[in-house]
Amino acid sequence: MRLKITHETRYKYSEPVKYLLQQVRLTPKTDQNQTVADWEVTVEGGVREVEFSDQFNNHVILCSIDPHSSEIAITSRGEIDVEDKSGIIRERGGYAPLWLFRRPTSLTKPGKGIRQLTKGLEIVAGEEVKLLHELSARIHEQVQYEAGHTSAVTTAEEAISLEKGVCQDHAHIFLASVRHMGFPARYVSGYLMMNDRVEQDASHAWAEAHVPGLGWVGFDVSNGISPDDRYVRLATGLDYRNAAPVSGMRIGASTESMDVSLQVQQQ
Repeated sequence: MRLKITHETRYKYSEPVKYLLQQVRLTPKTDQNQTVADWEVTVEGGVREVEFSDQFNNHVILCSIDPHSSEIAITSRGEIDVEDKSGIIRERGGYAPLWLFRRPTSLTKPGKGIRQLTKGLEIVAGEEVKLLHELSARIHEQVQYEAGHTSAVTTAEEAISLEKGVCQDHAHIFLASVRHMGFPARYVSGYLMMNDRVEQDASHAWAEAHVPGLGWVGFDVSNGISPDDRYVRLATGLDYRNAAPVSGMRIGASTESMDVSLQVQQQ
């Protein structure tokens, strides 16, 4: 399936910004599941300073804002051919060793909630994928998808306690759980084509676990499936902070507002 994507993020500030630097991870790479046919990232009101591949093999663009500007917009658009391979990504990619993905982060540190969630789940050789789908279903049942209760700094344990969250929270809970069980796991940011709409409010997120004999396997807890040909992978990392589509820092006392325009459709 060929997907056509247009994604604009526009930041506005109450007064001119003294200094701003953003890390932009909005460039998908060709892999076994997706082939980038055409893609571009443009910056309005800023400068592309440098581009590089980070330790997780994400393509990163560093952008600064124009002097004395109070607005910057980042737009990514293009077309990608995607195959349905049941979420399996055999190549590991990047320089980070596999053992690193077993390490908990501040957002995925396991606690009482994670231990209770994984209670009774036993790893059986050859049946790891079945086990991980069972875990995904448990999370989906226990933590209702509902926006407005969590933020980018909400931890997995906090989301479990709230029993509400969004795809980012589902991914963090899954990561904390599977790492607690001994699997390497990573966060994935990307796009999902919705069957009932073209316009969307935000990009999507899910998780991948490394399964012996298969490699990385994706699990979208929010939708209860492994990624198919409606999914486009953008970036990966230990948690949201490593794979956020746009993250950065600024100097100045101005307040920030953000407008997102996203369309994902079959071409």
